[in-house]
Amino acid sequence: MSNRMLASLQDSDLALLAPHLEKVDLPSRYTIAHPDALLEHIYFPDSGIGAVMSVLPDGKRAEAGMFGREGFVPTSTIIGDTMVPYLIEMQVGGSGYRIPIDRMRDATARSSTIQLPFIKFMHVFAVQVSYTALANAKFRVEQRLARWILMCHDRVRSDTLEITHEYIAFLLGIRRPSVTTALHILEGHRLIRSNRGSIVVINRKGLERFTAGCYGLPEREFERLIGA
Repeated sequence: MSNRMLASLQDSDLALLAPHLEKVDLPSRYTIAHPDALLEHIYFPDSGIGAVMSVLPDGKRAEAGMFGREGFVPTSTIIGDTMVPYLIEMQVGGSGYRIPIDRMRDATARSSTIQLPFIKFMHVFAVQVSYTALANAKFRVEQRLARWILMCHDRVRSDTLEITHEYIAFLLGIRRPSVTTALHILEGHRLIRSNRGSIVVINRKGLERFTAGCYGLPEREFERLIGA
């Protein structure tokens, strides 16, 4: 079990959840939550990358937040909500655990400490979403892409990210040619290597500098509040 939220729990709190945790595959495009549909489970990825996406009535979508083995979704379930107004979907396949919402409620009723790490993660995730809004409003496409690549790199155990240019465009809410241009810029700085269906990180420190500050603070908040 490598989910960092579960690893952050006190042993006694994890023991309340462990009997009810179900191991599940989380393949690419696996839907965890539909907008305004009744929720049944809370998910804790061990691997893979997921996206929380805002969806318009006409079907247009854009990524609002990213999650992986550091967190859990849907976050609002921890405060008693049973539906969300957004789409939650895996973008890079992996695996993890899920627990029925009512079992989580039973555990929180029996422990005064179990909710605190989850509420801390809700704060960290909100900071991430705010920085996504900042990046979208104030930074160039190639800087946004560098941030997004770093966030993916944080959540996988490889320098190779298996994801298509089309899906990057879909998640970032930009045109496919803009992705191609931004990737060429990052390649020109020798920060990545772009192949058909994959991106290889070759200079992580350089990518961090290239983001000019739109990457890093949410990640430091996680380590400050939960990671340690």
